[in-house]
Amino acid sequence: MLRAARALAAHYGIKTRAALRLVKNLPVASGIGGGSSDAAAAIRALAALWGQPLDAGATTIAAALGADVPACLAGRPVWVGGIGERLDPLPSLPAVGVVLANPRRELPTALVFRARQRDFTTDQFVRATPRSAVGLFGLLRQCRNDLTDAALSLMPEIGAVLARLAALPEAYLSRMSGSGATCFALFTDRETAERGARALAVAEPGWWVRAGALLSEPPPVRRAAV
Repeated sequence: MLRAARALAAHYGIKTRAALRLVKNLPVASGIGGGSSDAAAAIRALAALWGQPLDAGATTIAAALGADVPACLAGRPVWVGGIGERLDPLPSLPAVGVVLANPRRELPTALVFRARQRDFTTDQFVRATPRSAVGLFGLLRQCRNDLTDAALSLMPEIGAVLARLAALPEAYLSRMSGSGATCFALFTDRETAERGARALAVAEPGWWVRAGALLSEPPPVRRAAV
């Protein structure tokens, strides 16, 4: 976050500074882009505070900070290409519920990449715009996470997390998120996901479990008070 703030200030030629306070509610090294979303939030907030546009320079800064920072900065559904710098916006996503689960174990991304044995998938699939939850699930079933096997070799507990999520009532799809160890399951709506999360939290009280919904529209940018 501080790297993002300093790079953005240099880009805009801003000499004044801002006070940043981070409240971390996500597990550390968990594969859900917590640090990347912090960096993207800092860029958005400071651009608004300083009255500056989110221009190409801000996007370049985001890409230099991490592969998934540009997608976090976009803050909306996108197809991602390259190493994260190519974004193709989607009009919207269906109202799909999601359950996230992590066994409260840190799994550094660098270790997972070093443990990877297989090449990354290069097969192309149709980048359609899903109009329904079932259509989205069918599209995502064509995809795989190329880091899952490497993560499992380092932390076999991920297999138990995936199995638990897949067994939740009305769960349509379960996958590992990013480089792990967090995994997710998708549901047709948020209410069903919340019921699944409550049941999972009771069954696995030592895990970090949260329910929510996929982001379907860009977030509003509010001008910060000065």
